[in-house]
Amino acid sequence: MARIVVDIATDDGVCPASLFVPNTPVAAPAVIIYMDGVGIRRALFDMGERLAHDGYAVLLPDLFYRAGPYTAPSPVTLFSDLEARAKWAGAYIATATQANIMRDTAAFLTFLDGRTELRAAQVGVTGYCMGGSLALAAAAFYPDRIVAAASFHGGRLATDDPASPHLLAPQIKARVYIAAADNDPADQTERMDKALTDAGVAHETHVYPAKHGFVPNDTPVHDPEQAERHYLALRELFGATLPA
Repeated sequence: MARIVVDIATDDGVCPASLFVPNTPVAAPAVIIYMDGVGIRRALFDMGERLAHDGYAVLLPDLFYRAGPYTAPSPVTLFSDLEARAKWAGAYIATATQANIMRDTAAFLTFLDGRTELRAAQVGVTGYCMGGSLALAAAAFYPDRIVAAASFHGGRLATDDPASPHLLAPQIKARVYIAAADNDPADQTERMDKALTDAGVAHETHVYPAKHGFVPNDTPVHDPEQAERHYLALRELFGATLPA
C-alpha cells in the first residue's frame, strides 16, 4: 500500500500524518492509529500498511508534532536506558496529553470526512502503549463517531488521575477490545474492565502472554505470534463494527 504524506491543521498547529488507502474501487472504512511513545517510524508504517491490506483506510498522525521535527530513537535504547527514556518522555511524550490529543482528534475526523476515497461517518481506532489510553479516550470524547476502539499494551488505563480513561467508560458507545501485556499492571487492567462492565460497554479484555510493547516489529520485546493475534483481533473487531 502506498503511504500518502498529509498535513492536518489543528488548533495548535499542523500535524504531519500518514494515510494508507487500500487498492479497492469503493470507499474504505476509516481507522485511526494512536501511536506508541517511541514515535513515528517504519514499524508503525508497517502496521498501517497491514491494516490497509485488510481493507481499511488508515490514518497515522504524528502525536508529537508540538515538539517539532524529530527522528524516533531506537526502541532498544528506550527500553533499556532509563535516563534516555526519561529525557524522551519529558521532551515528547509530555506533549501528547489527553487534552491535546482529544482536540487533535476533532481535526483528524474532519480530515477523514474530506477524503473521497474513504468512508468516515463511522471510525475505528486502535492504540499502543500511550496510544492505547488515547484510543479509549477518543471513543469517549467522540461516541457518535467512533464505533470500535482497541488498546494493546496500553499505558495508564486506570489511575488516580482525573483524566484516567476508566473514568470515561460511561461515555463510550463503541465496542472495545483491550489486550494487556502480561507485565502490564494487573490492577489497572482489572479496574478498566470493571469500569466498562459497570457502564454496560460491549467489550473484551485479554492478557496476552507477551511483554509490554509486543506489537511493533522493532521493539526488543516484539512477539510475532502475539502481534499476529492482535491483527486477527482487529480484523474481527472492525469487521463487526465498520460497514463493509
